[in-house]
Amino acid sequence: MEFLERPDAQLIIGVAVAAVAVGATAYFYFSSKKSKVCLNPEEFRAFKLVKRTQLSHNVAKFRFELPTPTSVLGLPIGQHISCRGKDSQGEEVVKPYTPTTLDSDIGYFELVIKMYPQGRMSHHFREMREGDYMEVKGPKGRFKYQPGQVRAFGMLAGGSGITPMFQVARAILENPNDATKVHLIYANVTSEDILLKEELEGLTANYPNRFKVYYVLNQPPEEWSGGVGFVSKEMIQTHCPAPADDIKILRCGPPPMNKAMAAHLEALGYSPEMQFQF
Repeated sequence: MEFLERPDAQLIIGVAVAAVAVGATAYFYFSSKKSKVCLNPEEFRAFKLVKRTQLSHNVAKFRFELPTPTSVLGLPIGQHISCRGKDSQGEEVVKPYTPTTLDSDIGYFELVIKMYPQGRMSHHFREMREGDYMEVKGPKGRFKYQPGQVRAFGMLAGGSGITPMFQVARAILENPNDATKVHLIYANVTSEDILLKEELEGLTANYPNRFKVYYVLNQPPEEWSGGVGFVSKEMIQTHCPAPADDIKILRCGPPPMNKAMAAHLEALGYSPEMQFQF
């Protein structure tokens, strides 16, 4: 008790308490710097929608918050997640989606979603508002990638099939230790249907020697310098790497397009080992 009666006792105690507080804060800060992986392949986990950005009449970007500012989704390059929601009848629906973000984007992940009038999961996304939660499980997918695995990728994408292509391309190009080149052919009906146009143009501007994109439209505007109609064998020959053991062609689009592209690639001499379909 004599110590507590000393004039400087409160000052000493105050300094000690402050030191403990600073130490606790420092411990929390540095321990939290280790990124927490949020995905679980066995169970759905809920993530809060913190920002919804309408990109067109039927396309929106959804940003979901992760548990901490240093959390990462934990999604390997080229793999996807399963999202669970309810359709217009209130029935459960699960559908795969590929985030456009990478694990270098900490604290959140984003989905760019095209919402179709009759789409069951489209209904769920259409009804989502900021503050709502989305249930997610993963990772899922057969695609495996290591930097330098191939000399070049050719990519054949249609519509919303651009999302896994963009994710893979971005991961390759932003890695200073990866010299892989990426050649993308991206097909849509109209110019308004082109998803991630600004982001793709950004990759072209930032990596002009490593990333090329060729747009193909079924209904092009009057002033159009890209491809017209459907993706042809000639377009693949011109804009994708030729068949070789150190290249790979990735495909992702509507089933009719995937089927047509598989036939084109076979006719051009690309072996099954040179191809991958998401």
